[in-house]
Amino acid sequence: MDSDERKRVLDPEHDTAALKALTHPLRIQLLGLLRQDGPATASELAARTGESSASASYHLRVLAKYAFIAEAEHRDGRERRWRALHTVTSWSNETMESTAAGRAFVSLARRRQIEHLERSLARHEADMAAGRLGQEWVEPSGISDLMPRLTAESLTELFDTVAGKLAELTARDADDPRAAHVVFLAAGLPLAAHEHAGTGPVIEPEDLKESHPGNPDSEDAWLRRSDAQAVRVTGV
Repeated sequence: MDSDERKRVLDPEHDTAALKALTHPLRIQLLGLLRQDGPATASELAARTGESSASASYHLRVLAKYAFIAEAEHRDGRERRWRALHTVTSWSNETMESTAAGRAFVSLARRRQIEHLERSLARHEADMAAGRLGQEWVEPSGISDLMPRLTAESLTELFDTVAGKLAELTARDADDPRAAHVVFLAAGLPLAAHEHAGTGPVIEPEDLKESHPGNPDSEDAWLRRSDAQAVRVTGV
């Protein structure tokens, strides 16, 4: 599957109904689970999410209606199996900013990313504690909190560089039995400087220190390209 086939690009003018469908938190989570773990039935997904099979089945049909998922090959004839049609949902931030619906969707999606990060951290810690992951993962895993001063062009270049390197390493490790699924979430959020005369606290760069228990070069990130925010929805 090439890079165009693996992405579902959303446009606020032409995909209004699809955007609305994807704002439901359970649908985002179901889509993420299918992308992360592969094809599954409504009953299997219901068990993972704590929802009823009827609820999961309904929301899966909505995702199928808007071409986020499709029926997969059935193991037997008893229950329909579903598969994700793309590995990434993407959009242009500039295009989304032009409509109220687009802005609302992006804001919601970003908050779902944070929730996904929290769930992924809990799962990672449980997997490490239970021995499901080897000790070789202790040092490279972690979360990096940095605050560099960058221009808009440099931030775009940074995301492009990360995306390119991620694609390179993913291809290199595709057939390596030691490889594991890694939740990789990147955020680049420019902040306006506080005015000292304001009521809020003034945040100086030295107050924002790196908080990383392991490798400072390792950041959990969602794939983003310069012309589109590429969302790897993996359990959100």
